[in-house]
Amino acid sequence: MSTHVAVIMGGWSAEREISLISGANVTESLRNTGHSVTAIDAAHDVGALLPKLFPRPDVVFNALHGHYGEDGCVQGLLELMALPYTHSGVLASALAMNKPMANRLFTQAGIPCPESKIVHRDEVLAGDVMKRPYVIKPLNEGSSVGVRIITDNNEPIPSEHDSWPYGDVAMAETYIPGRELTVGVMGDKALGVLEIRTGEGFYDYEAKYSDDHMAEHIVPAALPKKDTKEAMRLALLAHQTLGCRGVSRVDFRYDDTGKGKARLFILEVNTQPGMTPKSLLPEIAAEAGISYDELAQWMVEEAACDS
Repeated sequence: MSTHVAVIMGGWSAEREISLISGANVTESLRNTGHSVTAIDAAHDVGALLPKLFPRPDVVFNALHGHYGEDGCVQGLLELMALPYTHSGVLASALAMNKPMANRLFTQAGIPCPESKIVHRDEVLAGDVMKRPYVIKPLNEGSSVGVRIITDNNEPIPSEHDSWPYGDVAMAETYIPGRELTVGVMGDKALGVLEIRTGEGFYDYEAKYSDDHMAEHIVPAALPKKDTKEAMRLALLAHQTLGCRGVSRVDFRYDDTGKGKARLFILEVNTQPGMTPKSLLPEIAAEAGISYDELAQWMVEEAACDS
């Protein structure tokens, strides 16, 4: 049955350009499958956004990434309007975006997390805040925006002259060596495990989205069967622990560098995975036999409000 879908994209976070690509791809896909689609580039102006949601669509496809679109804010607006929307609801979105709070819940659920702590800007500027190597990251950004690895080498710590994307506080966590894995979750099922390899050694924003920094995606990831099963179990558990719905993508570090048993450590749950041609969730879904059009269609069908 044809549905009127409003695809909200763009926004004003650091991930605006990627959101526009996600939204454009979703719009094309839904039109190809017979839906009436209104594409909306959301500006930082609720007064301008609201009129674009009238006449009321049947469903809102939330293709926003980052602040306001992924952290429960736009979800709250759609709840007030009683408009069914894709992806996770207000609470799950806010929890997933707040890395310290998410880690606290993961730990309580028995999901291994890297050792971490909250550090003030002055602490970071004054010297090492943990034993090297460690990672400094914003509390609530996505797509590895602002993530910096402080290595064992003579790499300088951030200084007052550097750009500072963290606000007054940031999160420092122990760097986990090994491999970068991600698991796609769709409803109550983990779809599969994908490994990301980069020549840069770190899957940063450039590696994710720049043609000049292409990353290699291996799907399914070449892991022992028991570790694949465990990654999928932990991903679904993380999705459920936060109360996510729809789709999510769960990122892990897989430390197989030592002589002992390989270990998995969760990094984060992405409640608004990218839907671009280079995005990981559609690639994982395709390996599981689910086309891009089928994935987008399922997301529309599963759209809901929290209440």
